[in-house]
Parts: sequence; C-alpha cells; structure tokens
Amino acid sequence: MPTKIFKPTSPGRRGMTGSTFEEITKKKPEKSLVEPLKKRAGRNNSGRLTVRHRGGGHKRMYRVIDWKRERIGVPCTVSAIEYDPNRSARIALVEYEDGEKRYIIAPVGLKVGAHLMSGPEAEVATGNAMALRNLPLGSVIHNIELRPGQGAKIVRSAGTRAQLMAKDGDWAQIRLPSGEVHRVHINCMATIGQVGNPEHGDQKIGKAGRSRWLGIRPTVRGSVMNPRDHPHGGGEGKAPRGGQPQTPWGKPAMGYRTRRRKDTDKFIVRRRGSR
Repeated sequence: MPTKIFKPTSPGRRGMTGSTFEEITKKKPEKSLVEPLKKRAGRNNSGRLTVRHRGGGHKRMYRVIDWKRERIGVPCTVSAIEYDPNRSARIALVEYEDGEKRYIIAPVGLKVGAHLMSGPEAEVATGNAMALRNLPLGSVIHNIELRPGQGAKIVRSAGTRAQLMAKDGDWAQIRLPSGEVHRVHINCMATIGQVGNPEHGDQKIGKAGRSRWLGIRPTVRGSVMNPRDHPHGGGEGKAPRGGQPQTPWGKPAMGYRTRRRKDTDKFIVRRRGSR
C-alpha cells in the first residue's frame, strides 16, 4: 500500500499525498452488511456540542464489522479487500462455508483467497483469531478484547499492533502500541498480525478542503481571540501566554492527566512513557 504523491499543479496539491488504493479489490460494499449512519456533528443525544470542530463531510454508510470472531472452528475465505470510510484500516470481506458473509479488519499481508479460522484449532497465522491462552509468547496481535465475549476494543486502527509478553495464571500481559503493558484475561480473543494500511499516518492532507470532506471543521487559535473568548486571547501583537496552555474553559491543555477510570488501574502493569 504505497503512498501516492500528487503533482504540484496548485498550492493545495503541492506536498499533498494520499493512498494508491491498489490493495482494494471491490469498490461497492456488501449490501447486507451496511447500515445507515446519521451525522451527529459532535453533539450528544441531547443536542449539546461535546466535541468541537466536527460537521459536514461526505455522506457515509456504516460497515458492520465482526469484532467477536465467534464462529469457532468454521473456516472462511477472504473474497475481497474493501475501503471503509469510517476507519483508517482496510476491511476484508470473508465468506464462510455455509454462505454467510462478514467484515473483519484486514491485517498486513492478507490477500484475496486466503483461508481463515477462529478458535483453538486455528493455525498461528495472520488473520486467524483465538484466545490469548492459545497464542505463543511474543505473538504480534491486534483486535484485542478486554473482557471475554465482549468483542475487540483496542488495537484496531491502521498500522497498530500489540505483543503478547507473558502469561501468569488466568491473566496475560500485553504490550500496547503506546508502550503500556496491560493485563488481559487469557480467555479474551485476539487476531494475529498487524493492522493493515500502515502508511496511513504518513499522508499529508495538503489543503483545507480535504479536511472538510472528512467532516473536520476549522480550528481557530486561542491567541487570536479576545480575552473574553479564550485564556490565550488579548494583548498587543502576538502576546506571550505567560503560563501553561489552557483550554477555552481554563483547564490545562498539556501535562494534565485526564484518566478517571480508577477501577481499571489494577490492570496496568507499566504505564506508557515510563522507564
């Protein structure tokens, strides 16, 4: 999945890069696996704006992904690799022996025609899913459950991967992409391999309009606002902040711990960034 470099025919095209999409084998999604997706523009169920700078963008349909891989012992075949506008990774359309079709996240190296399986009888090969208890130490994995049967919750975006570090009783230790070492129950499912489309993070947007296509609205710097609108505002010229960066509501924007889940601290063996 190499990166495409555009010719500098305009200021917006100069330096712009994108994906070649050469790994895509099917352009239209499977009709039985798509659902309507309503735009929320950063608003919650009561209509209040909870995430700023969201809105607009191209219309999308949601692709239903099989996060659980619950068809244990039933082989399937990869019939297509598709683009999903709702995520950075590519998705693979798999078809089981009885004709049922499902979408999964496509790992690096997965090709059309590959045979996959989930469960303890599956081989330790890219794309197969099994419980952590059945994986050898050092395995590269993604699509990891945090509770057995819950479905994959972490390591799902393009190019990410985790590694199985140790097993101790009913728990396994996994090193996440952030460097954090996390304890997960050994009955949780995980998929072997690294998530595909690793070049996604190297793409350059190039122009403002391309961000609008993605549903991202403009962001205004606080230093160009008035004092009543932002803590960084006011002053003659480009005034120095004089303190740590803050949000529009006066909370620290950098170096501020936002984690509130005290009940899951017991699962963290080593925090990210620690030595």
